[in-house]
Amino acid sequence: MRIIRVVLSLPVMQYFDYLLPAELSVGVGSRVSVPFGKRNLLGIVIDIQDQSDRPKEKLRYINKILDKQSLFASSLWRLLLWSSEYYHYPVGEIIFSAIPKLLRLGHSTSMPIRVKWEITDIGRTVLLENFKTKPKQQQALAILKIKEINDIDLLKYHLKKRTLQALQKKKLCQLSVQKISPDINWNHKVSRARDNLSLNYDQKIAIETIRNQTNSFNVWVIEGLTGSGKTKVYLNIIDHILAKGRQVLVLVPEICLTSPTIALFRHRFNVPIEIVHSNLNNYDRLTIWIKARKGEVAIIIGTRSAIFTSFASLGIIVIDEEHDSSYKQRYGWCYQARDLAVVLAKEAQIPILMISPTPTLETLYNVKLGKYKHFYLRQQDEKQRLYTQQIIDLRGLKVKASLSKMLIEKISQHLQYNNQVLLFLNRRGYASSIGCRECGWRAECYQCDHSYTLHQHYQQLRCHYCGSCRQIPLQCNECGSTYIISLGAGTEQLEHQLRKLFPTIPLSRIDRDTVTTNPIKCHLSEVLSGGARILLGTQMILTKVQHYFSEITLVALVDVDGSLFSADFRSTERLAQLYTQLASRSTSRDKYGEVFLQTYHPNHPLLQTLLNKGYPSFANDALKERQIFLLPPYSNHVLVRAEYHDSSKAFLFLNNFRHILDSITLKDKNFLLLGPVPALQAKRSGKYRWQLLLQHSSRFQLQQIIQSSLPLFHNLPLLKTVQWTVDVDPIEN
Repeated sequence: MRIIRVVLSLPVMQYFDYLLPAELSVGVGSRVSVPFGKRNLLGIVIDIQDQSDRPKEKLRYINKILDKQSLFASSLWRLLLWSSEYYHYPVGEIIFSAIPKLLRLGHSTSMPIRVKWEITDIGRTVLLENFKTKPKQQQALAILKIKEINDIDLLKYHLKKRTLQALQKKKLCQLSVQKISPDINWNHKVSRARDNLSLNYDQKIAIETIRNQTNSFNVWVIEGLTGSGKTKVYLNIIDHILAKGRQVLVLVPEICLTSPTIALFRHRFNVPIEIVHSNLNNYDRLTIWIKARKGEVAIIIGTRSAIFTSFASLGIIVIDEEHDSSYKQRYGWCYQARDLAVVLAKEAQIPILMISPTPTLETLYNVKLGKYKHFYLRQQDEKQRLYTQQIIDLRGLKVKASLSKMLIEKISQHLQYNNQVLLFLNRRGYASSIGCRECGWRAECYQCDHSYTLHQHYQQLRCHYCGSCRQIPLQCNECGSTYIISLGAGTEQLEHQLRKLFPTIPLSRIDRDTVTTNPIKCHLSEVLSGGARILLGTQMILTKVQHYFSEITLVALVDVDGSLFSADFRSTERLAQLYTQLASRSTSRDKYGEVFLQTYHPNHPLLQTLLNKGYPSFANDALKERQIFLLPPYSNHVLVRAEYHDSSKAFLFLNNFRHILDSITLKDKNFLLLGPVPALQAKRSGKYRWQLLLQHSSRFQLQQIIQSSLPLFHNLPLLKTVQWTVDVDPIEN
């Protein structure tokens, strides 16, 4: 009698053994239905063996085998098992998260069937009042009178199929079924491009070198500013991979940012291309997954979860904007998609390209160690890409709404020449906070212990952490004074000031508030209309419209001091990446640009290096600074977080874990423990947040420490009370 070891979608670090009848066979990576307590659950086979730690008489038989073969490509399967060990997360939850939701619910791996319920002519004439005694049928009929109902709607409106079947028996609705047909196999004449003659020297060297090594694992870092032709390089390499009949995975930070990229791919490649993102419905996600598994799709472009697609013959992975923090999962299984992609490429023995104008320090460190290979692409036309950079020293200057007199004059000059101006301020709202001039009181969110942000347009105070709102107070809550002032300018206040200064100039403000009320396409159409215009926004302005900066000749970062002196040691790196990318957008096709940076600390050494020598020199100096202070990548971090409504319990939970770690690592001088300490945002949504930082010079030793301490950690009395996570290689505190 054989024994199969199964993982379930449960938050437990263990496997479950079941008996397999002699007449049945099953493979590792296949789904099975198994009894679990009084329930039947879906499991995935992780091993087949002859013995179990439990007596055979206590083992139960499986109920059913759902798959004849593994759901996973062998390289992806190995990646998932590795991820569980590296990130110390339940392997069952990892494996189940890597398959489409419909497969988790037991759906077949054949091409899915799309089902929809439609109202009949009789149903349209029936009055809803006739169903007062049957509220579910009344609800379903009310929806059907407006729209068709598919399986997604069943979940959305909490409807049962039997409710619609009851209406069907009354001839009030009908069911239609549509099978989704697979695409025909794609041919090998894939490229519509003929751009080899336009390649410059740097591009030719990169393409030729990488093409000659596409049959093995290598990590290639392709760095270069706007106009250097990074995209042209990786498109040429994709040509080569597709011509060999292999598939391509392109990871992007956010799918909403990639319309030009997707359009470029569809124009260039005559192959099936699919887009994977979080807004896909369950049927479309499963359809794409099946196509990739059968080799019926050539290119998949997707966000971080696309890394879990099971390909028939994956030939290359491309990570666009590899520096982007969106590749890091923040909650639950805190994986880094960029790092997982490297592991997957190694398991599959294929190349991986990391594309960025400003690679992360971790990536450049791996280049320095020789683990990654690096190409720096120079801009194709230096004359068209020249711009001047200047710091505006705010010390002693009068500033209104974050605008100095010098910056206002420069804006005016560029607008007079019918150019566009971009102003960056990473604070939305009208003011960062409001307070009392008499006693110093500030309006704070009691749920988060953080200042409310003033939104003048909505006449509200809003918390940007928990989303709570309140009315603007007319007087101080502490002393009753009516002398209430606003502190710290945001994008809304900056917009108000700019409209006063330049009343005839069109202005586009792009932040989360304006994009919510006015779709990003409307903003883009305004930007593309040309002519004098002011663009103003937060980080969103770079990520959303960076491909549309064609007429901008002035870029200004109006306030960056918060990044220079943040408690987060990565803040200067993010500032340098942001500044470099914004600065490179400050030149139109035939005009020189200007870049201004306003600060009260003009002599900051890293800032001076960035402006005078560029991002590569900045990154080199920043790495030296990290080495001095033994910060990543010269050390390795694991952050254990805990949060609870009772601050003392969250602290006690982590403090008990610290005692466990102290007993295990007593003689290890390279191991450092910091905490428990409050998180930078110590309270959020009513929960107090504490953290414990583990640091070691050896990644392997740190993993061993976590592995040996977790069994004791799971015995802590508050384990099921406090919400906690283990974040390996954290990127924020």
